[in-house]
Amino acid sequence: MEDREIVALYWARDERAIAETEGKYGPFCRSLARNLLGSPEDAEECVSDAWMEAWNSMPEERPDLLRPWLGRVVRLNAIDRWRSNHRQKRFGGVEDLVLELEDCVPASSDDPQRALETSELGELLRRWLGALGEEERRLFLRRYWNGEALNALAAEERISPAALAQRMHRLRLKLKSYLEKEGITL
Repeated sequence: MEDREIVALYWARDERAIAETEGKYGPFCRSLARNLLGSPEDAEECVSDAWMEAWNSMPEERPDLLRPWLGRVVRLNAIDRWRSNHRQKRFGGVEDLVLELEDCVPASSDDPQRALETSELGELLRRWLGALGEEERRLFLRRYWNGEALNALAAEERISPAALAQRMHRLRLKLKSYLEKEGITL
């Protein structure tokens, strides 16, 4: 079923919307949540929460592509769950991803002005990613969008984790420099 048809089911309050979403995007969403949380049980709860959020708040603009919208919902749920599970503690995982990007992407907020800036930031990120080479873009997205572990990526790329970490560091510096040139204050 096409995404626009699934979105129409949500708007019609047809329960088939959840089943169709599960069938088409369940594995992707679970993989994303597991990459960030490391726990299949927590990942399952994040995905269930994402289905509930889709049911309760499908955006009025009716997204043409559900995968990025669902990915964002699952990622935010996973980050919240990770923080809740690890208060006062620091382990590898999503916190490391947040810390890696914290120097080059400004924090979000509930302020309406900040929401506008966030949408502008999204457009700048799309442009920056579009200007990268295919391999750099793929690595950046797998690391920071999908939350894949550095060691697993390094093994797939057949380079050392240290070399890949350095490469990712250079990409973050490029992103920071680009955003600063575009007037984004960090």
